[in-house]
Amino acid sequence: MGIRKSVFSLLLLGAAGMYAADADLGSSIAKNRMGTLAIRTAPGAKVTVEQVRHEFWFGATLPGGVFSGRTSPADIAKWKEIFTSHFNAGVPEADFKWDVMERQKGQVNYTVVDNMLAWAGKEGIALRGHCIFWGVPNHVQPWLKEMNDDDFKATVAQRGRTIGSRYRDRFAEYDLNNEMMHANYYEQRFGIDFIRQMALWVKEGDPNAKLFVNDYDITTGNRLDDYVKHIRKLLDAGVPISGIGVQGHLHGDSFDPAALEKSLDELSQFKLPIRITEFNFPGQRSKYYTGDRRAAMPPEEEQAKAEALKQFFTICFAHPSVTGIMMWGFWEGANWIPQSSLYKRDWTPLPAAKAYEDLVLNKWWTRWTGTADRQGRAEVRAFYGKHKITVNGKETVVTLTKAEGSKTVDLN
Repeated sequence: MGIRKSVFSLLLLGAAGMYAADADLGSSIAKNRMGTLAIRTAPGAKVTVEQVRHEFWFGATLPGGVFSGRTSPADIAKWKEIFTSHFNAGVPEADFKWDVMERQKGQVNYTVVDNMLAWAGKEGIALRGHCIFWGVPNHVQPWLKEMNDDDFKATVAQRGRTIGSRYRDRFAEYDLNNEMMHANYYEQRFGIDFIRQMALWVKEGDPNAKLFVNDYDITTGNRLDDYVKHIRKLLDAGVPISGIGVQGHLHGDSFDPAALEKSLDELSQFKLPIRITEFNFPGQRSKYYTGDRRAAMPPEEEQAKAEALKQFFTICFAHPSVTGIMMWGFWEGANWIPQSSLYKRDWTPLPAAKAYEDLVLNKWWTRWTGTADRQGRAEVRAFYGKHKITVNGKETVVTLTKAEGSKTVDLN
């Protein structure tokens, strides 16, 4: 099923469950996303385990309008309500990008990003910083390009150090320099070692900063080989890369599951975490982006979109190297491809919203009730993340991580 086939091909296949490897994906999810919680308590005690939050990142963008007051109070309240109930990670959509944050030299607007971090910290939501630099030439500010080499280097160093120190330990990770494989003004002007130096400047401000590469047209297979070579080149040059960002925009009205799986398998060779950083479906090659951007999606295509979302998410959640999926917009009121949303402009949920909830908040969500055995033990298979355990009405919260695999909780 290639990217040029109609969205209706998904309907003809039936659903994600009819994908040939669906049973294998279910086994992979059980193996890679679940561990064991062993509860020790009194024999016969009633035990309930309820998941609170996933370890795997299910995230979405934070639009500037919500955190600058440009969006209506009612929509801001509804957006935050949906976000906190559906997602555990976020990413600034535009306001962290240097060419947005500092359009004019010396006039830096930190306010919107600071508002995002304050809200996310209060809600326990992890944020990734997208992006510290962006070397695509039209995203390098003219005032920066006009500088002589010494001033240019000093200004880039200041950006890296300032972001690192100002936001130290507040962003979980960063995109160091966005879309380097496609265009990189910094490397073109100063060479590959300058990219290493850019990373080191950030780490001067925050030694714990996790720096990702991030690029597009990978899950389609079109630029997979190029990305592998690009990452290897950066690593060979000593660039401290902590993870691999894979955008998810460049499919069309359908996507190729085999190409997605192959891309994840190939990128796993680097033994680095992989994030799907910018997911939309339908994508940039769909008729809704290349044609009439305001066209309404008919009901049968909305249903096909929901099935495609389920299939894409299932493949990614099953893969051992993938650590999260970030949706690049979930509401028509703040989504660059409105037809890829989970909710309409008036907040009516679309079939894709139900598909998302059925997976992330139901099928992949731990809920268990039972009694401890004669030895006072209850053993529960649980998705990695935070769980509330209730024993005879007394509650405690524990976190089970993939790194641990299993955890014993003594609640006598």
